[in-house]
Amino acid sequence: MRKPEQGMSDTYEEDFIKWDLATLSKEIRNKQLSPVEVTRQLLKKIEEEDGKFNSFITVTAEEAMEQAKKAEREIKDGELRGPLHGIPIALKDNVYTEGIKTTMGSAIFKEYIPGHDATVTQKLKEAGAIILGKLNMHEVAYGTSGDRSFAGPVKNPHDTNKITGGSSSGSGAALAASFCYGALGTDTGGSIRIPASFTGIVGMKPTFGRVSNFGVFPLCWTLDHVGPMTKTVRDNAILMNVLAGYDENDPYSIDIPTEDYTASIGTDIKGAVIGIPAGDFFKGGDPEVEKHYLQAVKKLEEAGAEIKSVNLPDMEEILAAFRTTLTSEAYTVHEERLQNFSDEWDDEVRARLFTAKDTHAAKYIAAQQIKKQAIKDFEKIFKEVDIIVTPTVPILPVNIGEREIVLNGSKIHSSLVLNRFTGPFNLTGLPSLSMPCGFSEAGLPIGIQLVGKLFDEANIYRFASVLEQIL
Repeated sequence: MRKPEQGMSDTYEEDFIKWDLATLSKEIRNKQLSPVEVTRQLLKKIEEEDGKFNSFITVTAEEAMEQAKKAEREIKDGELRGPLHGIPIALKDNVYTEGIKTTMGSAIFKEYIPGHDATVTQKLKEAGAIILGKLNMHEVAYGTSGDRSFAGPVKNPHDTNKITGGSSSGSGAALAASFCYGALGTDTGGSIRIPASFTGIVGMKPTFGRVSNFGVFPLCWTLDHVGPMTKTVRDNAILMNVLAGYDENDPYSIDIPTEDYTASIGTDIKGAVIGIPAGDFFKGGDPEVEKHYLQAVKKLEEAGAEIKSVNLPDMEEILAAFRTTLTSEAYTVHEERLQNFSDEWDDEVRARLFTAKDTHAAKYIAAQQIKKQAIKDFEKIFKEVDIIVTPTVPILPVNIGEREIVLNGSKIHSSLVLNRFTGPFNLTGLPSLSMPCGFSEAGLPIGIQLVGKLFDEANIYRFASVLEQIL
């Protein structure tokens, strides 16, 4: 396999580190580039540069090099496993890895070593992916800022004073810093899409039940989703091809056929109908976010799509039901640990968990009724439109540690703003993807969210690929 040639090594290393997954995969499959060399250079880059961003909690350098050597041997012998063969990726640190520390970003679990892999970990290994390590995250995945972890806050590669968004903070930062070619995140209220928006990458929250949660430490059983985070739309679809599928070990997994999520990429959207929220949906958001969102919608219209204003269900009611569900189930998950390890929690995370201590069952049940009605309401909307497009987050990344922001002339906690557009689609289980749609004047990424009907991820990738090409 080819290594940097004499006279071009200075640029070649830098080039392949910045490549997308699909490009690297092609070069590796054609035996033009060695997985060993790629992995070695990435590990070197992480060692030298991650001190600035704090994206990794554990780097599995020795294991990664062994996996790279095995992949190289197999590829040389013509034993190709698919497009992820020999590709270095990283996992959020609540995804179980047998024999490797999995901390959940919490001091309580800082020495925890699972006895088995998560289903998604196993699938990636079977596909020949190389696992570089475990990524930093908001403690127990309970936060949208990404700056509360026993390992310290993750810093945004676009501005290290800013948050990456959470809870998959390390996943977003590692991709933005070109430390890996793909990453896994989890999303309970926006924890894939918010960091994707804030770090300028692509993040997919699949349909609830599409990707197995088995072996992923829970935050909220009925809202948790596992999904891919990547540099490009095609890369994301490639990872989804590996991750998706029924798993009998996950009681929430849905037995429905998967498909090739890359198949519709490159298909035009002429005649398709895009729904955008009517009324004052965006009221109080940052003007720069709104400007880039509207420009992206205009580009989609110029590409041949029809733009249709749609009346969404009561999003505030859905958001409230989402928050009741999240707080109630998260408290139940951690009730015993809150009592037995009271001094080891981050103060903010502990206080947030305790907010549901006295929630009445009637309030939780009412939230589930709102959920059922919301799913029906969106089913009706998707009879009129092919996809719904919104901003991912209404504001730009705030400073690390900043919690109080001004919105509509009033002070409000940032956590109530960051998941305003993402949380409702966790409650309904609808697939939604965040992708870049521009930068603020200060150079901070801005994301746009594409929402599809249940199990319609392939169609989301279709629209996202068109928008990516335009932008």
